[in-house]
Amino acid sequence: MTETTEPTSRRPRIFADLTPLRASRDYRRLWFGNTVSWIGQGMTALAVSLQVYDITGSAFSVGLIGFCSLVPLVVFGLYGGAVADTVDRRKLGLFSAAGSFSLALVLMAATFAGIENVGLLYAIVALQAVCFALNAPARSSMIARLLPPEQLPAANALSSMTSTTGGLVGPMLGGLIVGWWGYRAAYTVDAVTFTASLYAMWRLPSMLPDRKEAGERGEKAKRASVRDGLRFLAGRPNLRMTFLTDLCAMVLAHPRALFPVVAIVWYGGDARTTGMLVAAPALGALLGGVFSGWLGRIRLHGLAVLLAVGGWGAAIAVFGLTRHLWLGLFFLALAGCADTISMVFRNTMLQAAVPDDMRGRLQGVFIVVVAGGPRLGDFLAGSVADLTSPTVAVVGGGAACVVAVSLLALKWRGFARYDARDPQP
Repeated sequence: MTETTEPTSRRPRIFADLTPLRASRDYRRLWFGNTVSWIGQGMTALAVSLQVYDITGSAFSVGLIGFCSLVPLVVFGLYGGAVADTVDRRKLGLFSAAGSFSLALVLMAATFAGIENVGLLYAIVALQAVCFALNAPARSSMIARLLPPEQLPAANALSSMTSTTGGLVGPMLGGLIVGWWGYRAAYTVDAVTFTASLYAMWRLPSMLPDRKEAGERGEKAKRASVRDGLRFLAGRPNLRMTFLTDLCAMVLAHPRALFPVVAIVWYGGDARTTGMLVAAPALGALLGGVFSGWLGRIRLHGLAVLLAVGGWGAAIAVFGLTRHLWLGLFFLALAGCADTISMVFRNTMLQAAVPDDMRGRLQGVFIVVVAGGPRLGDFLAGSVADLTSPTVAVVGGGAACVVAVSLLALKWRGFARYDARDPQP
């Protein structure tokens, strides 16, 4: 019996490891609910952008949508993490999901009533960002309580597929539904799909933060504060490196803002070419999740993050040197795949090496970095391209990312030795 099962258990895994979905009914419901709701939110994001443009005819007005969501994400991301370390995370996740559901109903009702008010759309987008900033730290903090540590990489790979699928499928469905049946149908579908997330949160057990670990660190039992979370992060080099390496990629080597220019100047294309450039990293990220089965065998998570972020920078730099569209798309997809690998291990480290009573606040910092980093990267890439050229901005940014990650690895050598079998923050 042992002889027949041993080889099977050691057989190399290629596709995504579905063990977390089989092992935990609560995690399975949570993952399915999030996947469905992410697609619905992707539909709504595109529908709101189209509706704002229909009302105003202004690209600037459409751009303001991003600003309306960025500020609440940054401000409430940190605050939401502190709340998640204070209250029952299941209740926080449920109430914030109910808030997002209510806002979806408001959007639906406004369209059925024939209300076309840009200010209302901006306000709903901002409030949706607040609900997300409160929901995400609570939801992410729950995963380490639902699954054993060895299943966390697989769970994070599955989570990456959720967000990437929502980013790819949601806007495509949104465009089709708005084109065929209008905004009413898109907002109605979003409201319906959000019930899956509500149901998943409703069925979860109570998840109060574990304050025992705070007592072991000599801290008094008190209300969780953002300052304590930042102080904790400052003294943990391995956790700090997860954020610094991500900032290297998102700030220094993030050419998204240049895609419209690159599509015309480099490839002689049009809006469809721009769409292909935007979709390529997302497709690579999705494939990275689909073929993530081997990630569970990696133990040196810090080294994997360094190589993945360095791989992102190298792929972006080579993309900047290509003038053949399909080759450029290949390297953008390769960068997206590297980003998924980095995200899987960074998230796993934040879940496994962080005490339970601090997980919410660290996830709040994660939201701020994820929300703010790409925006800073857009600004930097656009500025460098205006001062020099798109080629200098893209190639230089990718090379700067590789150099910065290498310098960080030399400065904090212990990060490359981080072992998942003995997670040290």
